[in-house]
Amino acid sequence: MGHFNDFSNPQVAALPAHLKQFIVDQQYDHYTPIDHAVWRYVMRQNYSYLKDVAYYPYIPGLEKAGLTIEKIPSLQEMNDALAKIGWGAVTVDGFIPPAAFMEYQAYRVLVIAADIRQLKHIEYTPAPDIIHESAGHAPIIADKDYHEYLSYFGSIGAKAMFSAQDFELYEAIRALSILKEMPDADEDEIKKAEDLVAHRQENMGEPSEMALLSRLHWWTVEYGLIGSLESPKIYGAGLLSSIGESVSCMQSDIKKLPYTIDAIKYTYDITKTQPQLFVTPTFQNLIDVLETFANTMSFRKGGNYGLQKAIDSKNTCTAVYSSGLQVSGTFTDFKQDKGVPSFIKTTGPTALSVDNKQLNGHGKDYHKDGFSSPVGKLKEHAMPLENLSIEELNYFGIEQGKTAELHFESGITVNGEVKEIHTSHGKTQLITFTNCTVKGKGGELLFDPSWGVYDMAVGEKIISVFCGAADKEEFLEIPYKSNTLTHHAVYDATTIELHKLYQQVRDRRQNGGDFGFLGNVWSMLQKHHHDDWLCALEILEILDHEGVETKLATEIRRFLEQKAIEQPDCKKLINDGFYLIKHPVEQKLVV
Repeated sequence: MGHFNDFSNPQVAALPAHLKQFIVDQQYDHYTPIDHAVWRYVMRQNYSYLKDVAYYPYIPGLEKAGLTIEKIPSLQEMNDALAKIGWGAVTVDGFIPPAAFMEYQAYRVLVIAADIRQLKHIEYTPAPDIIHESAGHAPIIADKDYHEYLSYFGSIGAKAMFSAQDFELYEAIRALSILKEMPDADEDEIKKAEDLVAHRQENMGEPSEMALLSRLHWWTVEYGLIGSLESPKIYGAGLLSSIGESVSCMQSDIKKLPYTIDAIKYTYDITKTQPQLFVTPTFQNLIDVLETFANTMSFRKGGNYGLQKAIDSKNTCTAVYSSGLQVSGTFTDFKQDKGVPSFIKTTGPTALSVDNKQLNGHGKDYHKDGFSSPVGKLKEHAMPLENLSIEELNYFGIEQGKTAELHFESGITVNGEVKEIHTSHGKTQLITFTNCTVKGKGGELLFDPSWGVYDMAVGEKIISVFCGAADKEEFLEIPYKSNTLTHHAVYDATTIELHKLYQQVRDRRQNGGDFGFLGNVWSMLQKHHHDDWLCALEILEILDHEGVETKLATEIRRFLEQKAIEQPDCKKLINDGFYLIKHPVEQKLVV
């Protein structure tokens, strides 16, 4: 990525390397005059409708996030504004993996897709775009209770177990969203991609923690309503950034349910409008529901439950011993005794950490073939091994340079010469043996002296199991970064001419001058860009607002009225545009 731009924002500067890898340059000068016109159109529509149904004061919210109605925001402007409320923002390339997305939230950084929807998808796009991310998520972020929820959600989501199926679905959705935004996408290809998403959605098996959490995210952060069931207000970004659905969702045929933990039972489909929505009385209730769910998750339950989830995930996970030792790797097996884990095993590169910091010499290069260790108490010992001081360990015959024999309650035995004892925070985490033999309950061989040095993890219980590595910087396995990049258009000469016409209209709107000149722009549109409706609408808006060139204005209005009749898919867009001309949106621009 070369030089990392943190926009002088402390939250962005604090991002760890494994998250920085997703950041792309915003490349502000790549936005075309049409892109800015699309932004302005959608934002004015949103404002005109949302000022009455959004939960928070829309314009002040936009300003606190460094946004204006007039033009696409630059990341620098957003970061300057967001820094004042302890947040930051970065741009990424389309959809990023859910676990990474969550972790950004935990670091209090908004992730914004750098691209903007094409004019033909102006009402709604399944692909993440800058309108959705900045006009949807950013304006409400100034609300303290809400942003506390967002960052807390992130910290829990970052630990959620995801399944192999989750990742396959993510890849399929990403591929489909990219295809749909391509100007020359093949209909058959799109159909194939849609079928693949549908197929994977139908064959997810039992939903993972990440899948269930993403439902809670969807029904709150994306599609949430707040207030009373009878007259709720919108705070979900998916609703706030979709001109169509923010209107239709308030109609009575869309069921409104109280938001409780039951929301995890409701699946969602990103391509359809929502059949029901959930209303929370307060943002605190969102945190309470999340807390209820978090208590069922592996990172809080640990034990057999967590280890089994880790094995199912087939991804890097971390198991935490009660001593504080963290084992990060791909878990392939565990044994249990009396209903609790007695032995754990990883395969492939594994690392040992304490407090999310890798122990010296215990990285994945050293434990490259996996790691295995007993869990539990020694026979006839009231105290767990991890709580014994060095003196007490020596008293029981566990002393550096001496041979020790350990008999676990589970029947596992460890016999070897003690080479080293690792302790921290008043607990013992690791005992390293040479010439060591480990045997299971039935006498089966679990470690042979010829295999080398044996590092035995110390701890009575597995108290937590979570997704990913403990020390992500050291482990830095690029978490499946997608190879499919989003598509960037190359413009032909005609389109570049059209960009110039849009720019000329914007210049007139901002700087005044000879409004008669807009007649030339209009005749060029008529000659070469007969499909266009938005630029025509913008010219009409200026003429109407300034009360000039009435003959020209009438001609343009007739053209648009005719287009609305001939092209049904433009009808609502054009009529909404007429409405805005009658009811202009005034934003005192904060520069």
